[in-house]
Amino acid sequence: MQELYISRTLESKILRAVSEFPSVILLGPRQSGKTTLLKHLYPNREKPLISFELPDIRLAAEQDPRTFLRLHPSPVIRAGLRF
Repeated sequence: MQELYISRTLESKILRAVSEFPSVILLGPRQSGKTTLLKHLYPNREKPLISFELPDIRLAAEQDPRTFLRLHPSPVIRAGLRF
């Protein structure tokens, strides 16, 4: 069964930001639809999606951001609770 997707007014702003900047970070509270929104905008994953929901991913980015960015070069989309 396919889930119903609810369009968001933020979609056009994300698409514009992705076209203008090498990386985009989408922040918001848990279960607010960040990952769902990004999966909808990029269904074929032409840009890798990194979620900061996983503690080890978030910790790696916080402790050594330069290495984290080297491991995940542009173009990339990052979604998370905070960064």
